[in-house]
Amino acid sequence: MEFLNTHLLSLILFFPALAALVIFFFPSEENKLIRWTAFFASLIPFGLSIYLWLGFNPDLAGYQFEVKYIWYEAINSSLHFGVDGLSLTMVVLTTFLTPLAILASFSVSDRVKAYMMLFLFLETGMLGVFMSIDLLVFFVFWEIGLVPMYFLINQWGSANRNYASLKFMIYTMGGSLGLLLGIQLLGVLFQTFDLASIVEKWNSISPDATFGGTAITYSTIKIVAFWAFVLAFAIKVPVWPFHTWLPDAHTEAPTAGSMILAGVLLKLGAYGFLRLVLPLYPEQANFYASSLAFLAVAAIVFGAFASYGQTDFKRLVAYSSVNHMGFVLLGIAAAARAAGTIDATIALNGAVLQMFNHGLSAAGMFFLVGVIYERTHTRDLSKFGGLFPLVPVYGGILIFTSMASLGLPGLNGFISEFLVVRGAYGVGVNSDSVMLVYTAIAMIGLLFTGAYILKGIKSVLHGPMNEHWAHGEHKLTEINTREIFVMVPLMALILIIGVYPAWILDVINKAMVMLF
Repeated sequence: MEFLNTHLLSLILFFPALAALVIFFFPSEENKLIRWTAFFASLIPFGLSIYLWLGFNPDLAGYQFEVKYIWYEAINSSLHFGVDGLSLTMVVLTTFLTPLAILASFSVSDRVKAYMMLFLFLETGMLGVFMSIDLLVFFVFWEIGLVPMYFLINQWGSANRNYASLKFMIYTMGGSLGLLLGIQLLGVLFQTFDLASIVEKWNSISPDATFGGTAITYSTIKIVAFWAFVLAFAIKVPVWPFHTWLPDAHTEAPTAGSMILAGVLLKLGAYGFLRLVLPLYPEQANFYASSLAFLAVAAIVFGAFASYGQTDFKRLVAYSSVNHMGFVLLGIAAAARAAGTIDATIALNGAVLQMFNHGLSAAGMFFLVGVIYERTHTRDLSKFGGLFPLVPVYGGILIFTSMASLGLPGLNGFISEFLVVRGAYGVGVNSDSVMLVYTAIAMIGLLFTGAYILKGIKSVLHGPMNEHWAHGEHKLTEINTREIFVMVPLMALILIIGVYPAWILDVINKAMVMLF
């Protein structure tokens, strides 16, 4: 037990990669063995993350379950891992969604071994970002997460997969370049990549002090580094106008790839804002908070309008991610403007919970799009219609998940969006009237969230039945048992958080109070 507690994070982090290496030695034709091995291997980190959650003490400041290994001693970089309430929430989300995505992938029959290995490597990359306390290691895992997703889109995606995967890689790698330069700048300045040490030293230096023998002030350096970090994370969120890679990547990715892309990978950008931008650059974040709020509101409004305008079911859900993640950035911008106030804390609570909630509802929506696509081989909303009598179970699950995405009270989406709006509104009333205007405009996005969700439900389930799917070889079949097993855990957690969010908000709130 002592070994488990000491090396718990290492086991959670590296077990998926080790399982992928084991699968490498399996015969390629043993698809069933490979699928079940990958699935059960992905359950181990989830079980360990539950143990991590139960052993975590939210009342303690700082990181817990820390482990540190010497990695690159010459530049004072180490494999330093730890979790607080923020990263713990994201670790649980990642380990929860990965087994479901793998179970959703059981219908994949082409090069199953490579597919499952990439998914497990992807899980290690994502977890490494959330656990890393060393900035250079953070960047390494940030990049590791890009490669498997590129190949998943490129090799198992739809017809336009080459374009989508290349666009995904160019956008994210372009942002990563600025992130790398910013991290290297901090490493040169402070001779360490340890985040806690850098935050302490960074905020103790006078902004008017000059660097070395140059005339460059630390204030200038901070502004340059701030925007390097912001650009990288804004592309990853993605924030308007850097979002255009997302609909293509989502549309062309395999179903499980879209589940993880929306469920976890988008959260890496928001996590970067919370973990690095706000603690390292509080003055710059405060100064540019209105700019961040403008981008957030643009994502909310334009994402909703773009989603409403889609005729492709998957692109409709893809643009909805731009809309929902805009609320995360709005909460972050509000907190940057009024750090330390109760309104800022409320906004941050909503932002982190929205990251978690969107991961659940978006993964569920993309999976449900995949379910109907596998049966009809189309995502064109105009070719559906009136399908509820044919697939009542699927229809009920789709309506439930759509209502969570819409923000229906009693389901998880309402709680997080309400907290973001309440916190941003409070900041607007008490600290900055501009934030009040942005919050009011964001309500337009909320209105059209309902519009595009209802459009999707109506186009698929209601209206005159398309007789093409009612008879003969094209007769639409009901959602099967395996697919229901993918959705039931998502639906259960959506309902639990909607009815009783205190169990997760307590951990998030205490982390936000201690961090900011």
